[in-house]
Amino acid sequence: MHFIIPASYVGIMPPWLPWHRALVYLSGALEIAGGAGLLIGRTRRAAGLGLVLLLVAVWPANLQMVLNARAADRPLWHETLLWLRLPLQLILIVWAWRASQPRRV
Repeated sequence: MHFIIPASYVGIMPPWLPWHRALVYLSGALEIAGGAGLLIGRTRRAAGLGLVLLLVAVWPANLQMVLNARAADRPLWHETLLWLRLPLQLILIVWAWRASQPRRV
């Protein structure tokens, strides 16, 4: 979706970051590369680490979504869902890390 509707992602970029559109494209490419890397045994660990780092790096954009909703006076339920999304990032980090670990037989 980073390549299909980049404006939606640009809109949640924290204002202190430069090159919003370029970072949206870069993060999309890194997500694809990380997902593909998990499929290949030789690159699985590096891909998992890369995805963990990417998920940490994009967390400020998720927080910016909450701040944008609050500034736009969105309904409380909308803001609440965005707040609940923040800890989901931790679950995704654990999932990416576990997916990158060697398979146990």
